[in-house]
Amino acid sequence: MEPARGLQAEGNRSLVETGFWVLLVASVALWWFNTPSGSLTDEATLFTAVGRVTGMVSGFLLLAQVLVMSRVGWLEDWAGADHLMAWHRQLGAPVLVTVLAHTVFIVYGYALSARMTVKAQTLSLLNTSQDMVDAFAATGILVVISLTAVRAVRRRMRYEVWYALHLTAYGALLLGYGHQLSTGTDLQSPVARAYWIALYALVITCLVGGRAVEPLWLNLRHRLRVAAVVPEAQDMFSIYVSGRKLHKLSARPGQFFRWRFLTGEDWSQSHPFSLSSAPNSEWLRLTVNPIGDHTTRLRSLKAGTRVVASGPFGAFTAGRRVRKRTLLIAGGSGIAPVRAVLERMPRFTALIYRAGSAEDIVFRDELDCIAHDRDCTVHYVTGSRHDPGPARLFTPEGLVELVPDVTLRDVYLCGPPGLIAAALSALKELRVPERQIHLDPFEF
Repeated sequence: MEPARGLQAEGNRSLVETGFWVLLVASVALWWFNTPSGSLTDEATLFTAVGRVTGMVSGFLLLAQVLVMSRVGWLEDWAGADHLMAWHRQLGAPVLVTVLAHTVFIVYGYALSARMTVKAQTLSLLNTSQDMVDAFAATGILVVISLTAVRAVRRRMRYEVWYALHLTAYGALLLGYGHQLSTGTDLQSPVARAYWIALYALVITCLVGGRAVEPLWLNLRHRLRVAAVVPEAQDMFSIYVSGRKLHKLSARPGQFFRWRFLTGEDWSQSHPFSLSSAPNSEWLRLTVNPIGDHTTRLRSLKAGTRVVASGPFGAFTAGRRVRKRTLLIAGGSGIAPVRAVLERMPRFTALIYRAGSAEDIVFRDELDCIAHDRDCTVHYVTGSRHDPGPARLFTPEGLVELVPDVTLRDVYLCGPPGLIAAALSALKELRVPERQIHLDPFEF
């Protein structure tokens, strides 16, 4: 039954992708039907037309980009958090390019039509219309957000700063809404206006549902509190969270929540942590590898501290399988969701656990116990990445040595970017189909 669910999820994602392209074509078609034949008679009208088309495309892409990060439950279940995050990132560059193209072509087309310089036309637009001021402000916001999305920049930013900057995308969305409906020439017909209002209404409804209504209901229902903080191997530690009616919590092993601990210093910060054990009626467990001030302070949480959570999110679950057998690959703190999902995997699952040393291995007793009960195999690969064993691990030959039938298995990967990249490279050389590979990458 589980592989069938995996195939259904793949079909759901294809349906979402098809819907995206259909609506994008419909958005451009509104311009086509609203443009009389033979109206593109000179350079000015041609540039203006390109500006209008790129404006409609950029508006639609921004809506899609916000929608996939709305955290609304039905979309998370259908597509999976990893695919939604991938789509969100893939849309970033097209949004920026089309927004800038819209600005350049519209201003230049207007300037040609009015026989003005580009600078004079720009100042004229800014001085005569508040909606144009809003549009330029939205463009500036999107440029800043796009710069922070560059991998090299993102890795140097604190999560809280990056998150706060990305929240301004909602401001760009609202500014763009006013600009589109008030000055958009192609949105003045009743059909076009109703179409775009419906798109905005859908996205805003999902945002409110996923970011406010669903989290509010979860916390009112379960009243979560810290039960205990338990040290694990090396610096890592686990936080046990108790609450009411946890048996009704619709969480699956391998998923994550965004946790907010209501202490004096940290109540304003929300961070994603995966469940490191299958949820039960008594407690939830998340395991933390402290890498900053906030996560380090979590070690000192007191029993009884109130917890606000949103979720569950993610598709790193047993239900995404498309094959009967599975290989799990974890590195560092990536063992947390892998440890949880192992409990729901079929017999004869193989686990490869990469760690710097034997002392860095977390949950060893639990993993060995699960492996014994479910006829699973656990391979602990420790040492420097330059040591012979770890160096050979993520090569086609090394993977086949440990798991001879790797190409016939679903492969679940969770760990730091270097591990993910090395494992994906080896799997690609072995020609493991993409639909059999499931990621839970540790990146914001």
